[in-house]
Amino acid sequence: MKLRGRFRLKTRVLIVLMVLFGALGDVLLGKGMRQTGGVALTSLRGIFDGLDLGFHNHLVWMGILSLIVFFVCYLLLLSWADYSFVTPTSAASYAVVTILGWMVLGETVPSGRWLGVLVICFGVFLVGRTPSRTDTETE
Repeated sequence: MKLRGRFRLKTRVLIVLMVLFGALGDVLLGKGMRQTGGVALTSLRGIFDGLDLGFHNHLVWMGILSLIVFFVCYLLLLSWADYSFVTPTSAASYAVVTILGWMVLGETVPSGRWLGVLVICFGVFLVGRTPSRTDTETE
């Protein structure tokens, strides 16, 4: 019984970390690329210039590092938990991204989008209540 609780705890901790770092990484990339300006897709030179500007922005690098942490958490979770459990629960990051977009980036979020986020959160809640392989597996 003690082992099962430890698996549940580490699964929940990694899901929270995965959701937070994934959302943070997305928002930091968005903010960093907005600071650099638009990337001109009309020529190869314009693409490289835009990427060069992006890679010289500290927020872009912070976003990349956050997404690396997200990816490591995702890989760890997939090594012991059901894919059909991990991926839907990671969708909670959509709510975090929407909230951060509204608060940090100053985006206007229409009511229809908030409703969609609530539907996603309800789905995450339902999936989170189902048993995962982590509840019965041993190390």
